[in-house]
Amino acid sequence: YKSEDGSIYFKIGAFPGYGRLSHLEERSLKAGAGGRVAADEYDKESAQDFALWKAWTPDDGDVAWDTALGKGRPGWHLECSALAMEHLAESIDIHAGGVDLVFPHHENEIAQTEAATGHVFSRLWVHNEHLLVGGQKMSKSLGNFYTFAQLRELAGASGREVRYALLTAHYRKQLNFQVTY
Repeated sequence: YKSEDGSIYFKIGAFPGYGRLSHLEERSLKAGAGGRVAADEYDKESAQDFALWKAWTPDDGDVAWDTALGKGRPGWHLECSALAMEHLAESIDIHAGGVDLVFPHHENEIAQTEAATGHVFSRLWVHNEHLLVGGQKMSKSLGNFYTFAQLRELAGASGREVRYALLTAHYRKQLNFQVTY
Protein backbone atom coordinates (compact mmCIF):
# COMPACT_ATOMS: atom_id res chain seq x y z
CA TYR A 1 0.00 0.00 0.00
CA LYS A 2 1.05 3.59 -0.62
CA SER A 3 1.29 6.07 2.25
CA GLU A 4 0.54 9.78 2.12
CA ASP A 5 4.21 10.67 1.55
CA GLY A 6 4.45 8.33 -1.47
CA SER A 7 6.33 5.52 0.29
CA ILE A 8 5.15 1.98 -0.40
CA TYR A 9 4.81 -0.50 2.46
CA PHE A 10 4.40 -4.26 2.75
CA LYS A 11 1.50 -5.23 5.00
CA ILE A 12 2.82 -8.17 7.01
CA GLY A 13 -0.70 -9.17 8.05
CA ALA A 14 -1.41 -10.03 4.40
CA PHE A 15 1.41 -12.60 4.28
CA PRO A 16 0.27 -15.79 6.04
CA GLY A 17 3.76 -17.21 6.63
CA TYR A 18 5.15 -14.13 8.35
CA GLY A 19 7.20 -15.07 11.40
CA ARG A 20 7.99 -18.67 10.51
CA LEU A 21 11.78 -18.13 10.41
CA SER A 22 11.98 -16.20 13.68
CA HIS A 23 9.04 -18.06 15.27
CA LEU A 24 7.30 -14.76 15.98
CA GLU A 25 3.60 -14.13 15.66
CA GLU A 26 2.33 -10.81 14.31
CA ARG A 27 0.22 -10.16 17.40
CA SER A 28 3.34 -10.39 19.60
CA LEU A 29 5.25 -7.74 17.64
CA LYS A 30 5.55 -4.28 19.11
CA ALA A 31 6.19 -0.96 17.40
CA GLY A 32 9.88 -0.13 17.33
CA ALA A 33 10.91 -3.73 18.14
CA GLY A 34 13.49 -3.58 15.37
CA GLY A 35 15.56 -1.28 17.55
CA ARG A 36 14.64 2.15 16.22
CA VAL A 37 11.49 4.11 15.62
CA ALA A 38 11.57 6.41 12.62
CA ALA A 39 9.18 9.09 11.46
CA ASP A 40 7.65 6.60 9.02
CA GLU A 41 6.23 4.68 12.01
CA TYR A 42 3.46 7.28 12.02
CA ASP A 43 2.73 7.07 8.29
CA LYS A 44 2.03 3.32 8.15
CA GLU A 45 -1.21 1.42 8.65
CA SER A 46 0.57 -0.80 11.17
CA ALA A 47 3.88 -0.17 12.92
CA GLN A 48 5.06 -3.67 11.92
CA ASP A 49 4.71 -3.03 8.18
CA PHE A 50 7.97 -2.34 6.36
CA ALA A 51 9.06 -0.14 3.48
CA LEU A 52 9.38 -1.53 -0.03
CA TRP A 53 9.98 1.94 -1.47
CA LYS A 54 10.88 5.07 0.48
CA ALA A 55 9.73 8.37 -0.99
CA TRP A 56 12.51 10.95 -1.23
CA THR A 57 12.90 13.58 1.48
CA PRO A 58 15.50 16.38 1.59
CA ASP A 59 17.30 14.43 4.36
CA ASP A 60 18.10 11.74 1.74
CA GLY A 61 20.29 14.14 -0.23
CA ASP A 62 21.31 12.63 -3.57
CA VAL A 63 20.23 9.10 -2.63
CA ALA A 64 17.19 8.76 -4.89
CA TRP A 65 16.02 7.64 -8.31
CA ASP A 66 13.23 9.03 -10.46
CA THR A 67 10.88 6.13 -11.24
CA ALA A 68 7.25 5.40 -12.06
CA LEU A 69 6.78 5.11 -8.28
CA GLY A 70 8.09 8.64 -7.82
CA LYS A 71 11.43 9.89 -6.60
CA GLY A 72 12.86 7.67 -3.88
CA ARG A 73 14.88 4.59 -3.06
CA PRO A 74 14.26 0.92 -2.33
CA GLY A 75 13.76 -0.18 1.25
CA TRP A 76 16.64 -2.02 2.94
CA HIS A 77 15.01 -5.45 2.73
CA LEU A 78 14.04 -4.99 -0.92
CA GLU A 79 17.63 -4.25 -1.93
CA CYS A 80 18.73 -7.67 -0.68
CA SER A 81 15.86 -9.57 -2.32
CA ALA A 82 16.45 -7.78 -5.62
CA LEU A 83 20.17 -8.59 -5.59
CA ALA A 84 19.52 -12.26 -4.78
CA MET A 85 16.92 -12.56 -7.54
CA GLU A 86 19.07 -10.71 -10.09
CA HIS A 87 22.31 -12.58 -9.46
CA LEU A 88 21.10 -15.97 -8.15
CA ALA A 89 17.45 -16.96 -8.60
CA GLU A 90 13.93 -16.44 -7.28
CA SER A 91 14.48 -19.47 -5.07
CA ILE A 92 17.90 -20.24 -3.59
CA ASP A 93 19.31 -23.17 -1.63
CA ILE A 94 21.18 -21.37 1.16
CA HIS A 95 20.91 -17.88 2.65
CA ALA A 96 23.29 -16.86 5.41
CA GLY A 97 23.75 -13.93 7.75
CA GLY A 98 24.33 -12.88 11.32
CA VAL A 99 21.94 -13.82 14.12
CA ASP A 100 20.96 -10.16 14.38
CA LEU A 101 19.41 -10.33 10.88
CA VAL A 102 16.86 -13.10 11.55
CA PHE A 103 14.28 -10.52 12.57
CA PRO A 104 13.24 -8.29 11.05
CA HIS A 105 15.55 -8.36 8.01
CA HIS A 106 15.42 -12.00 6.88
CA GLU A 107 11.78 -12.33 7.90
CA ASN A 108 10.96 -9.34 5.67
CA GLU A 109 13.07 -10.69 2.79
CA ILE A 110 11.08 -13.94 2.92
CA ALA A 111 7.73 -12.14 2.97
CA GLN A 112 8.38 -9.79 0.06
CA THR A 113 10.20 -12.31 -2.14
CA GLU A 114 7.70 -15.12 -1.67
CA ALA A 115 4.76 -12.74 -2.11
CA ALA A 116 6.28 -11.53 -5.39
CA THR A 117 7.33 -14.91 -6.82
CA GLY A 118 5.07 -17.51 -5.23
CA HIS A 119 8.18 -19.65 -4.55
CA VAL A 120 10.06 -20.53 -1.38
CA PHE A 121 12.83 -17.92 -1.15
CA SER A 122 15.49 -20.05 0.57
CA ARG A 123 15.42 -23.71 1.52
CA LEU A 124 18.06 -23.35 4.24
CA TRP A 125 18.90 -20.43 6.52
CA VAL A 126 22.26 -20.30 8.31
CA HIS A 127 22.75 -17.68 11.02
CA ASN A 128 26.18 -17.20 12.53
CA GLU A 129 27.02 -15.68 15.87
CA HIS A 130 29.15 -12.57 16.10
CA LEU A 131 32.89 -12.31 16.12
CA LEU A 132 33.86 -10.33 19.21
CA VAL A 133 36.85 -8.09 19.82
CA GLY A 134 37.54 -7.39 23.46
CA GLY A 135 34.12 -8.78 24.36
CA GLN A 136 32.22 -6.48 21.96
CA LYS A 137 30.68 -7.32 18.59
CA MET A 138 33.18 -6.55 15.82
CA SER A 139 31.75 -3.71 13.75
CA LYS A 140 32.79 -0.76 11.67
CA SER A 141 30.58 1.54 13.72
CA LEU A 142 32.50 0.64 16.90
CA GLY A 143 35.82 0.88 15.06
CA ASN A 144 36.94 -2.45 16.47
CA PHE A 145 37.48 -4.46 13.32
CA TYR A 146 40.57 -5.78 11.58
CA THR A 147 41.27 -6.27 7.91
CA PHE A 148 43.37 -9.22 6.80
CA ALA A 149 46.12 -6.77 5.83
CA GLN A 150 46.10 -5.38 9.39
CA LEU A 151 46.29 -8.88 10.87
CA ARG A 152 49.30 -9.67 8.69
CA GLU A 153 50.96 -6.44 9.78
CA LEU A 154 50.07 -6.55 13.51
CA ALA A 155 50.45 -10.23 14.24
CA GLY A 156 52.28 -11.60 11.22
CA ALA A 157 49.28 -13.85 10.62
CA SER A 158 48.85 -15.65 7.32
CA GLY A 159 45.47 -16.23 5.71
CA ARG A 160 45.69 -19.87 6.77
CA GLU A 161 46.30 -18.88 10.41
CA VAL A 162 43.36 -16.47 10.42
CA ARG A 163 41.09 -19.13 8.90
CA TYR A 164 42.25 -21.64 11.52
CA ALA A 165 41.54 -19.18 14.34
CA LEU A 166 38.04 -18.52 13.00
CA LEU A 167 37.35 -22.25 12.64
CA THR A 168 38.12 -22.92 16.32
CA ALA A 169 34.56 -21.86 17.21
CA HIS A 170 31.27 -23.30 15.97
CA TYR A 171 29.46 -20.84 13.71
CA ARG A 172 26.62 -20.59 16.25
CA LYS A 173 29.00 -19.68 19.08
CA GLN A 174 30.60 -16.31 19.66
CA LEU A 175 34.36 -16.11 19.26
CA ASN A 176 36.29 -13.45 21.15
CA PHE A 177 39.08 -12.51 18.77
CA GLN A 178 42.26 -11.06 20.25
CA VAL A 179 45.40 -9.98 18.46
CA THR A 180 48.43 -10.85 20.55
CA TYR A 181 51.95 -10.25 19.38
